Amino acid sequence: MNFDHFRFTARAVVFGWLGQSERSLEAYVEAFRADPSDVLAARSIAWTHAQQKRWPAAVEWFERALALEPEHADTWFNLAYVHEQRGNQPDAANAFRRASQLNPKHDRAWYGLGMALAHQGDHAAAAEALQHAAELQPMNGIAWYALGMARYHNHQPEQVEAVIRHLVLHEPQTAKRLIRDTERADLAHLVESI
Repeated sequence: MNFDHFRFTARAVVFGWLGQSERSLEAYVEAFRADPSDVLAARSIAWTHAQQKRWPAAVEWFERALALEPEHADTWFNLAYVHEQRGNQPDAANAFRRASQLNPKHDRAWYGLGMALAHQGDHAAAAEALQHAAELQPMNGIAWYALGMARYHNHQPEQVEAVIRHLVLHEPQTAKRLIRDTERADLAHLVESI
């Protein structure tokens, strides 16, 4: 047993419980030095940097974690989130795509991929990704709204109407917003009484 690794990991956990994130971070760094194969320490370091909005350091540590465990969908998702926060939509899209490939039921990865693609102007691909997110979370009005907007920007009025009709049943206020934002006054009657 690597006692230094164990000691530093225990310290990191205790400092984390006490809300002392910087001391926890320092202990995780020492734990990682003691055992450079500790993917949990690498992820914890990355996440602490992300919480502090130290994006370059977060990217570095998420990438270290992925070097140790490249098939971990949640780490890809977290890396994508950091890229998104940095405004790096192409890298965010690539990481969200990888997360959704590794875990096709990861609705937030599909949503993130769709939003990153929409920011890049690829509305057809965005709609495809957002369709997956919406199917996985049929009651998630935010995902359905984003899908409707992607369909609107992709010039698919029939699909926009289908999204609005779905939202009317589950999220009528969101349906109203989508009707307004997609300039579909012809569908206002669907929510007039709501």
